[in-house]
Amino acid sequence: MILDMSSMLRGETDRISIDYMIVPDAVYGVEFVSDAHVVGEITDSAGYMRLSLKAQVKYRTECARCLADVDGVFELDFERTVADEGTLTEEKLEENVDEYVIIENGKLDIDEQIREAFTLEFPSKILCSEDCAGLCPKCGKRLADGDCGCAKKDIDPRLAILKTLLENKD
Repeated sequence: MILDMSSMLRGETDRISIDYMIVPDAVYGVEFVSDAHVVGEITDSAGYMRLSLKAQVKYRTECARCLADVDGVFELDFERTVADEGTLTEEKLEENVDEYVIIENGKLDIDEQIREAFTLEFPSKILCSEDCAGLCPKCGKRLADGDCGCAKKDIDPRLAILKTLLENKD
């Protein structure tokens, strides 16, 4: 979304409301079920402009432990200081690149920053539940569905010969 900031820059308004849909960039292993809904505002307080947004997107993915389907809603809080081009030195902008969005030619494009924030802040691993037991390392059965019957203890094959020595002693 490209916002016309000229009325705020001229001091005619101190608030611009934002409400729109955006298609998030693809995240590996995640299917976004719908477009992201972005709601927020830009406020001007005596020349200090602040962008505050909340975004939500529904997703579908697999549990990182047991591979079960997981549906959820990812929520993102996005806040930045808004600055007109030329008001910040290159050095200050480079030091605080994640703190500012820049108005260029009276317009503010927020789509790129929102998409980048979705990509960077989306969790790298999603679980179906906090206490997900995962899969059995031997047979691959989902442990949340019940015990699979596989042996819980494995003898290291390098030490198996010692077990035979103990059995022969009896």
